[in-house]
Amino acid sequence: MNDFTTGSIPKKMLRFMIPVLGALILQAMYSAVDLLIVGWFGTKSGISAVSTGSNIVNLIVFTIAGLSMGITVLLGRYIGGKETERCGKVIGGAICFFAAASVLIAVFLILGAPILTTLMQAPEEARDLTILYVRICGGGIFFIIAYNVISSIFRGLGDSQLPLLFVLIACIVNIFGDLLFVAGFHMNVAGAAIATVMAQAVSVILSLVIIRKKGLPFSFSRKDITFNTEIQRFVKIGAPIAFQEILTNVSFLILCSFINRLGLDASAGYGIANKIVSFILLVPGSLMQSMASFVAQNVGAGKEKRSRKAMFTGMAIGCSIGVVIMYVSFFHGSVLASIFTNNDRVILRAAEYLRGFCLEPIVTSMLFSFMGFYNGHSKTFFVMLQGLAQSFVVRVPMSIFMSLQPNASLTMIGLAAPTATVFGILINAAYYYYYTKDYEKKFGKPTV
Repeated sequence: MNDFTTGSIPKKMLRFMIPVLGALILQAMYSAVDLLIVGWFGTKSGISAVSTGSNIVNLIVFTIAGLSMGITVLLGRYIGGKETERCGKVIGGAICFFAAASVLIAVFLILGAPILTTLMQAPEEARDLTILYVRICGGGIFFIIAYNVISSIFRGLGDSQLPLLFVLIACIVNIFGDLLFVAGFHMNVAGAAIATVMAQAVSVILSLVIIRKKGLPFSFSRKDITFNTEIQRFVKIGAPIAFQEILTNVSFLILCSFINRLGLDASAGYGIANKIVSFILLVPGSLMQSMASFVAQNVGAGKEKRSRKAMFTGMAIGCSIGVVIMYVSFFHGSVLASIFTNNDRVILRAAEYLRGFCLEPIVTSMLFSFMGFYNGHSKTFFVMLQGLAQSFVVRVPMSIFMSLQPNASLTMIGLAAPTATVFGILINAAYYYYYTKDYEKKFGKPTV
């Protein structure tokens, strides 16, 4: 269990952030391997199906990840405030809540797959494969949810190394599963989906074994596994983040559906670009997760000044790395896309999208540092509102407008993302000015 309330901010943040980043890299690889192996050993319609199907499944996964952020923040707050006796009830309540949620979500995905695929306007050639992918992942959604909840618990405890180990296990199993089912048995999309579920199941089972042997830094027993009052607390914190994730991902689903209308090449190219984007945004993503844990502990310890310094430190780290990623995305997008397929038309469309998107790693590092800061302060309702404003005031309207132009360019569609992010930065900066003035009016200027 790490103490973020003392010591060097950059050193402690980087030490915590690097395993988080490593876990996100492996998680992105875990997802990208499906598309890569289907791209090389499956079909072009398979690429489109995995792309569209994973967008649908990711809507659920990111929503759960947002909701479980409430667990991370609450545990960090209790640890920073030296109330570790409450941590066991948080975990027990989370087990009950997310187990029930996984049953409902599984039924929704299995029965609703055809409707969801129709709403996504999947190309006709890829429709049945998309439905199959969603149904198989829906059947194994319990393990996908369990992984995210377990990881959020350990990030709340200041431990980013065990989540890294858990996702490493999943990544290795997924690679072997994809090679076996897709390259070996030629099962195309079905093989990719089965490998995904199998990998998450193995990761969750082994992570529980590791936790049992390693133990937890506070008391936890079966009596804690009940629907208790801590559920309401972490849901109150996590629900706005989850709702933001739902609507943000709905905005990406809308974008995907409009790009699907441009044909199979555009659909497959966007699918590959989207997997590359998942790597591009790893540094900002790890910043936001680390920032929430870091800030939550300092808020619990009453160290407001230190939490503000952490936010600006995160921005500096993220933007420095973002410049390099921007260069590679703009000038070498076709090289990145060629990793996933040898189809020249698909590579061209993927690189086209990345040229418009390339500013995102810089501006998102600033935005996500703001968001991690506010999440750590439990200001999740504001985080939700600014996320919705970005998505539905800028990103979606601009993307749709660009996609409806004659000879629509994926570059201009890709440009909608950084444009929306800059809009979000302006909103967050204005709120930061308001927040600091209000804080100092109530409590005085922070000294620690």
